[in-house]
Amino acid sequence: MTAPLLRTFRPILLLISALVALSGCDQVTQVAQQPTLVSVITVEQESAQITTELPGRVIATKDAQIRTRVTGIVQKIVFKQGATVNAGDILFLIDPAIYQATYDQAAANLQKAEADAFAQNALAKRYKPLVEANAVSKQEYDNAIANDRQAQASVAAAKAALVTASINLGFTKVTSPVSGRIGKALVTEGALVDAASATQMALVQQINPVYVDVNQSATDLAKLRKMFTEGTLEKISENAVKVQIILEDGSVYPTPGHLLFTGITVNEGTGQITLRTEVANPNEILLPGMFVRVVIDQGINKQAILIPPQALQRGTDGKNSVMTVVDNKVVSTQVVTGATYQGRIIVNSGLNPGAQLIVEGFQKIKAGSLVKTAEWKTSTSTVKK
Repeated sequence: MTAPLLRTFRPILLLISALVALSGCDQVTQVAQQPTLVSVITVEQESAQITTELPGRVIATKDAQIRTRVTGIVQKIVFKQGATVNAGDILFLIDPAIYQATYDQAAANLQKAEADAFAQNALAKRYKPLVEANAVSKQEYDNAIANDRQAQASVAAAKAALVTASINLGFTKVTSPVSGRIGKALVTEGALVDAASATQMALVQQINPVYVDVNQSATDLAKLRKMFTEGTLEKISENAVKVQIILEDGSVYPTPGHLLFTGITVNEGTGQITLRTEVANPNEILLPGMFVRVVIDQGINKQAILIPPQALQRGTDGKNSVMTVVDNKVVSTQVVTGATYQGRIIVNSGLNPGAQLIVEGFQKIKAGSLVKTAEWKTSTSTVKK
């Protein structure tokens, strides 16, 4: 091409080159903005049972320490360790010889005192007509009356000593004050037990029913009491609310318990209170010291918003958020969550009905990303709790 012609067509060539380059950029941009496929659900309001879950520890209803009340040698252990005992059952026998002797002596002293009292009383009665006839002096009669009263006092003291001796003799048979399960013997046959130090000999625990003690903040307790007063919580009696017990393995204890609202005190150091739950334990599944969870039903929320756990994004700052689709673009929104219900999380605020909530496909998206949506299919392997 000659120089004149080149100068003539140069603007046209430059324009064609620019158009070709612009076309290539548009193709790259279209590839870069190719929407990412994500799975979504449409947020809807549902009915959900609202619960509060508190950690707790099993406590025996009655925890009786069996201690000696007399000093002596343990002659025999009567009970079988680990067995169930009834109130009044004999557990230990302590050598009664010295206490039997004391009892016998007290009984003899009572007989002597009663004999003296009989003689003094007879003398006082004999002196009464004689003093009226001036056969004996008034002083002698007064002395007879005083001796009679002293003899009666001696009889009362002897009777008290006999009762004390009888009680101590009875203490040589160590009995259970309550019905329950007894643990191991803490002393052996032939051991010396001391009344002064009240030697502990065994432990009897009543574990049907049992208590479950839970700690709760005073603020949360105020909310629970308000719901209790308003009738939101299911009442068993005027001072009890129905609850469920969750065992350490996650299984639900078959018998519901009831949460007691009486006898509570705020801990000045922690600001928490201890609530007590009473649970029937006929099969002795719940044992003292066991850790469990107490689930309190707070009522039904008929307009609850529930989302799958995988839809919730947990930030390093402790705040929770979800991703929704608005006009085919990703929007990140902070939410406030509550309890779980049947394997899903209740959202208290931040998410409205009708929103397109992203459940799967987070790997290649962020806020502002262009996405294409598809309905999320619930996995058949999902287990509802």
